[in-house]
Amino acid sequence: MTVYQRKSETGNNLKVRPANESYLIINLFLAGVILLIFAYSGFFSPDEDKYPVTCIHEKITGEPCVSCGLSHSFSLIVRGRVAEAYKWNIYGMRIFLFFALQLVLRAAFSIFYMKYRNTRKQLIVIDCIGSGIIFIVAFRQFIVYIISGILS
Repeated sequence: MTVYQRKSETGNNLKVRPANESYLIINLFLAGVILLIFAYSGFFSPDEDKYPVTCIHEKITGEPCVSCGLSHSFSLIVRGRVAEAYKWNIYGMRIFLFFALQLVLRAAFSIFYMKYRNTRKQLIVIDCIGSGIIFIVAFRQFIVYIISGILS
């Protein structure tokens, strides 16, 4: 585990461990969740169609929702079968790229956070705003679907 030095208000050096930094813990957790999503996509075969997570909306209403076929789409994308993935969910690639980009951003922002201690607050603000914008762009159709369901 890396340890770096930081001056306290009294001028003494304090040892700070990354494990004590909330921002780094959150980034590690999010990266872990994303890796689990990718592992899930790689583990379950799109040819066998035996995904343990099913669409509750489709089971209740009998009609597919905007997220139906995402697991299948992700499994196909992981295997390089992108054209097929679009047939299962037209938003699958957009959502997959969101997760892939977030994985890269979690690593990059964590490195910058540790390296440039004087700009941490700005880095966190940029991370939050940027990730929020990327989320809205990637999940726009899902947000519209939920809002239209609430309003109708």
